[in-house]
Amino acid sequence: MKLYLAKNENVTSPAVVLDDMILTSDLPTTGGSMMLDNYMSLFGADIIEKLTKAGYAIAGKANVGEFGIDLVGETSYYGAVTDDKGNLSSASAELVKSGDVLAAIGLDVNGAGRRAAAMNGLVYVKPTYGTVSRYGTIPAACSGETVSVSAKTVSDCKAVLASIVGHDDKDGTSLPEEKCELVKTSAASLKKVAVIKSLTKDIDADTAAKLDAVKASLTAAGVTVEEIDCDVLAYAKTAWGILMCAELCNNVSRYDGVKYGHRSENYKTIGELYTNSRTEAFGELTKTAILYGSETLSDDNYMPVYDKSLRIRRVIIEAFASLHAEYDAVIIPASSKAAYTEADINANKYISFDEALYTAPASISGLPSVVAGGVQLIGKAFSENTLFEAAKIIEEGK
Repeated sequence: MKLYLAKNENVTSPAVVLDDMILTSDLPTTGGSMMLDNYMSLFGADIIEKLTKAGYAIAGKANVGEFGIDLVGETSYYGAVTDDKGNLSSASAELVKSGDVLAAIGLDVNGAGRRAAAMNGLVYVKPTYGTVSRYGTIPAACSGETVSVSAKTVSDCKAVLASIVGHDDKDGTSLPEEKCELVKTSAASLKKVAVIKSLTKDIDADTAAKLDAVKASLTAAGVTVEEIDCDVLAYAKTAWGILMCAELCNNVSRYDGVKYGHRSENYKTIGELYTNSRTEAFGELTKTAILYGSETLSDDNYMPVYDKSLRIRRVIIEAFASLHAEYDAVIIPASSKAAYTEADINANKYISFDEALYTAPASISGLPSVVAGGVQLIGKAFSENTLFEAAKIIEEGK
């Protein structure tokens, strides 16, 4: 079981670890894939300079699931990570939980980081899309993936996020500086929150207990907690699965065994080189996503499948706008279970797509999400301070 795929020795505190979806010029970057085994980038991510300027040292690169689309990291070419109870975990979560690093920074593609944080009792923030530069990350699903932070405490998570927020001319999706600054300066307003009942029907007893504890903490602090139905949010799972696979298919097309990446030794023609290199180097889940994404973008399916998913994205965004007109935050679980084992993965190879029921709403909408107390809070754009306020109440109510 590998936690670090590469490590900087003699690092001073405070130190953070980077998921291996973030490019570094001094350490290999693999994206958890055999395709990029030992790959060295010519440049590092924009956030590294910002972290260094803020006084954080880079401890190394953490093991991550192949291109970040799995449950918690189990599809990594370098092996799955388990905790001391034998449950699946993520390398970043284990390093933060053990105190080896102050925080972990990763690329949230399909909610793996949020699930791992919820299972390990960590605080996690996926900020508003476009407020943290994605320049220097391995692209997977560009319209929804977000550089995110996990830490043991709300204050540490908030401080690390503040150090990396900001406009970047090198990132075409980066918002103007005045918008990015809102993540740090917007006033917290936490008076009323909603629990989406339709997304709590299939959770296990441990997750339900965490949800009840969060509701009790918020209520005790004077926050109004209401349970409501909003069935439309469930459609985000299918729509994001379609968009994610289509974008992943496009993004990994660059890995063909020619310029860089794994090159098969078994080929006679250029076609065999492409086919054999990709067959050997990609894991099963990634191959499935590529095939599904390719079919989604075909002439027959582009309008009825891909375009419809884009329309559903708009419906989800409008649904959240309606909710946030009345509630300061929306609460849903981060996953259906408080722990997963390899048996769960063997029973359902595509469990990460099913579990996206809980993480896809924030991914497809680009809204900020904070995990605290084992549950997920989603706010309107630039409301990170409000979500941190809720997380602080939950933290103090443990």
